[in-house]
Amino acid sequence: MLRTRIIPALLLHEQSLVKTERFRRFRYIGDPANTVRIFNELEVDELAFLDITATRARRGPNFELLAEIASECFMPLSYGGGLCRLDDVKRVFDIGFEKVVINSYAYERPEFISEIARVYGTQAVVVSIDVKRNLLGRERVVSHGGRRVQAPNPESWAMEMERRGAGEILLTSVDREGTWQGFDLDLTKRVSANVDIPVIAQGGAGGVPDLVEAVREGGASSVAVGAMVVFQKKGFGVLVNFPEQSTLEQAFNLVRSRDEQI
Repeated sequence: MLRTRIIPALLLHEQSLVKTERFRRFRYIGDPANTVRIFNELEVDELAFLDITATRARRGPNFELLAEIASECFMPLSYGGGLCRLDDVKRVFDIGFEKVVINSYAYERPEFISEIARVYGTQAVVVSIDVKRNLLGRERVVSHGGRRVQAPNPESWAMEMERRGAGEILLTSVDREGTWQGFDLDLTKRVSANVDIPVIAQGGAGGVPDLVEAVREGGASSVAVGAMVVFQKKGFGVLVNFPEQSTLEQAFNLVRSRDEQI
């Protein structure tokens, strides 16, 4: 059985699913509920839904849409976007989601992470950290859809969020997101080495070898995938898909065998 979680991260824009590239332009993917039904048939282990407009629009989650998603989904779900009140977090869990993903509001009120963890447990809290390089190549932590620069570096912020009660870190390279160029292994490795909680690598997955590299070279515990599971291939049309379980098991088991021999 594959121990590494491969998590489709699906982006909500209003009532639809979209896919962005480097957090900018986006393409329409389809209806969220229909997409969930396809992933049910593909026997995906877990799904993450991230609303990319809620924070910028200063609104809370679309609970009606989330309820529709949860009613169709057979696997564990996580949700992020516009969460800044415990009452809203409770509604998300009551609908049927197992985890919440917090990004921008954690910088405004870091204690919000502790409040959620205290009530629902650390396993229910995922903190999302987005990292982007500026024109000089300097690495910056960003929030609000990549539009606002934050002071901490990725490692220190991940450590702080772990201390506050985060159970997982969703680490995204903005520069790689939607590009099919592979993960930022250096970034993933540095953050993974500084925390004891699982790190989910995101941004750049283009195929199974990239997933293996994120775990073996980057030290990630899991990987989040976007473009490679909603498009046929780079530059082609929409096709919701997922690697065969046997393909994933073979790739990851081969890596484990090599590591054991070293």
